Amino acid sequence: MLRELTCIVCPMGCQLKAEITDNKIVNVSGNTCPRGKQYAINECTDPQRTVTTTMRCAGGVVSVKTDRTISKDKIFECMKIINSHFAPLPIHVGDVIIEKACGANIVATQNKEEAV
Repeated sequence: MLRELTCIVCPMGCQLKAEITDNKIVNVSGNTCPRGKQYAINECTDPQRTVTTTMRCAGGVVSVKTDRTISKDKIFECMKIINSHFAPLPIHVGDVIIEKACGANIVATQNKEEAV
């Protein structure tokens, strides 16, 4: 099987081709650097994503994200956890809002002060 990917590791956007036989990567082509090859291997075997979303808090919502990538198949589970929580104010960029949600901490990506 041949899987075509666009590398997102750097701005080059190399067009990669990963040959897969018996669920194993046997060859990667099209990459201009070793990072592209590793990206193709990771994307074909265990795709990872950073989750960015909003979370409820007093006065509306605050933007949040995972502090590391999580397996793509855990995204809905992670969103369920985020949607079940309410962030207390004040919130500052980098504050950990939820610990260990699917292997990552949920951190604030914006400031939100208490309503006056």
